[in-house]
Amino acid sequence: MAAARSFSKAENNVTSQDERTSVRLHDPLLRGFASDNYSGVHPEILAALAGANEGHQVSYGEDLYTERLHEVLVDHFGPGLEAFPVFNGTGANVLGLQSLLPRWGAVICARTAHINSDENGAPERVGGMKLLAVDAPDGKLTPELIDAEAWGWGDEHRAQPLAVSITQTTELGTCYTPAEVRAIADHCHARGMHLHMDGARLANAAAYLGEPLRAFTTDAGVDVLSLGGTKNGLLYGEIVVALNPEATVGLKYLRKMNMQLASKMRFISAQFIALLEGDLWLRSASQANAMAARLRTAVASIPGVELTQDTQSNGVFATLPAGVADKLRETFRFYDWDEARREVRWMCSFDTTEDDIDAFAAAIRRELA
Repeated sequence: MAAARSFSKAENNVTSQDERTSVRLHDPLLRGFASDNYSGVHPEILAALAGANEGHQVSYGEDLYTERLHEVLVDHFGPGLEAFPVFNGTGANVLGLQSLLPRWGAVICARTAHINSDENGAPERVGGMKLLAVDAPDGKLTPELIDAEAWGWGDEHRAQPLAVSITQTTELGTCYTPAEVRAIADHCHARGMHLHMDGARLANAAAYLGEPLRAFTTDAGVDVLSLGGTKNGLLYGEIVVALNPEATVGLKYLRKMNMQLASKMRFISAQFIALLEGDLWLRSASQANAMAARLRTAVASIPGVELTQDTQSNGVFATLPAGVADKLRETFRFYDWDEARREVRWMCSFDTTEDDIDAFAAAIRRELA
């Protein structure tokens, strides 16, 4: 038998630093207002990834970073929770809702909710659940709106409404107060339903409300939370947080079945530790919110711009005269929200600057002069 060979660090470094090339394919000065997913990774998150990269750690979540992440989450949301890091927001939402429902269960949500309008058929096809969507003009559900679909229990011809999903902040940029979440949670629980919160922009809600994260989640009666990170400066990764583990079934197994179990989980966990252990989550969200507020102020007085929603997070919604949006998109990319109404959405990110806002507002003013 040949003797085992010992490799030196130099031999393992197959490609020397001089041989490596870094090719940048984009203009780093380019700014867009289409999505907070357009931004890069926050430098503090990149540093955390680099720090977690040395040496070996146990895979599939048995690493020191995922253990520490649990402690950080307890600091924010309180004891007794269970946490399941996953790859993306769609996976977090489907997984969290699946854990609340039997196969015959249905979810009540706003028609504009991401699970209903932007996740293809994932909740239905992968999660196996029916969505019962109701109109919510400002994106926010109320107990009265929930009751439009909260009926038919015991009727074998109807999918059973057993969960409600709300989004914080909503797809329209509006924000639930702690009292509003509590009213929905109490309404759900009194009817035998559980409450899921899609928290893709949870940090933006906390920045707007001036409240700790648990004030409108754990303390307000939310059972399961999809905790977002990607829109707040992470490379990738979200967390399903079972705030009320007694309401969930099978999260450990469902995560693997849904292809959301990361083998090198330390790289999701390390990012969230960097985000949540200090105040990076709040600094980044506050910057995005402040830039949206600056944009709203800058365009509010421009003739032809009609603001359509309150600006309570990092998004501004407005209508523009015909043709103006396409002209602006030659320089600044953004999305139509409601094409029939000529309504557009402008999103700000943690790295949006005052100069970015001022340049965009000046472009809008020029087009409408």
